Amino acid sequence: MPPLSFPADPGAGSGPGPGLLPALPECRDRAWARQAVAVLSGDSHRSADTHLLKPIFPGLPGISVYLKDESTHPTGSLKHRLARSLFLYGICNGRIRRDTVLVEASSGSTAVSEAYFARLLGLRFIAVMARSTSPSKIEAITSFGGECSFVEHTGEVYEVAARLAAQHGGYYLDQFTHAERATDWRGNNNIADSIFRQMEGEEAPVPEWIVTSAGTGGTAATLGRYIRYRGFRTRLCVADVEGSAFYDAWATGRDDTEAPGSRIEGIGRPRVEPSFIPSVIDHMIRVPDAASIAAAHVLSDRLFRRVGGSTGTNFFALCCVAAAMMGEGQGGSLVTLICDSGDRYADSYYNPAWLAREDIDIAPWRRALERFLDHGGTPFPD
Repeated sequence: MPPLSFPADPGAGSGPGPGLLPALPECRDRAWARQAVAVLSGDSHRSADTHLLKPIFPGLPGISVYLKDESTHPTGSLKHRLARSLFLYGICNGRIRRDTVLVEASSGSTAVSEAYFARLLGLRFIAVMARSTSPSKIEAITSFGGECSFVEHTGEVYEVAARLAAQHGGYYLDQFTHAERATDWRGNNNIADSIFRQMEGEEAPVPEWIVTSAGTGGTAATLGRYIRYRGFRTRLCVADVEGSAFYDAWATGRDDTEAPGSRIEGIGRPRVEPSFIPSVIDHMIRVPDAASIAAAHVLSDRLFRRVGGSTGTNFFALCCVAAAMMGEGQGGSLVTLICDSGDRYADSYYNPAWLAREDIDIAPWRRALERFLDHGGTPFPD
């Protein structure tokens, strides 16, 4: 917008004269932004909150396990919260307007949720992802009207997404940079606040530990900051997976760590993402892929529905924390997340042929977990 200029009134000195002030410009796209925010708020109200499940495990006396079920969001995953926050962040910063082409680098679930919100707002959306992304996620993205652009290696998604956004004069949503800043971690509309409110009536309402995994790092950053902000004694454990840079970055303090990339979709990254905040994490556990997938199978059997691989990572890390607590004679409540449904991974984590092709043997880990949940001890194979 050009600067305002006030012409002088002839014969009245150098000040602006009456009747000569120009008409003030209208706020560009402000009406559309108001409507867009109202649409996103409506989705939030309709979605309400996700359930907090409490399964019973006989082998964990004195330990109460709670599962925050994020798979019940309209787009089926934890990333629904993030996508809504990223859209609000872009709109309120004036970067998303009525005709903006949106681009994202994604491992799948975030793109599904972003495609959903783009359709709500009538915007074009392009997701850049690895060709190995599960077919069901790709189908979900396209069913919401999104477009998919594929790369061969996960590490290529950033450059390609930024280039596509520039080519279209659009906006790169950039979940890996914006996740921790787009979420209001002090407010009453984030996952941390929801967990602690839902825990208020429980026997041990303040969890000893909250366990999550890292994809962007945004959820861990929200949880860690909120715990400190509210003064809770709760500690935060972050689970990382094979082929990810996060664990080594946390252990060494180096943010230039690199890794080949993860086989567990939605979590683990080949580089340390800007939204990963190691200083708010109390402990990290590196979980083998076989343990993550075995834990997903075991938990699916006990919930009578399939959960995804990242949920298996979360659950195995929670079992490790529970074993350590019981070994020290401690009790209390533990909370982790169900990130998405396992139905999205019928062709991979629940497919024996895929497991054989990837040389992943979940049988010993599955037996160890079953024994642990029923009789205690440790969740590790003999």
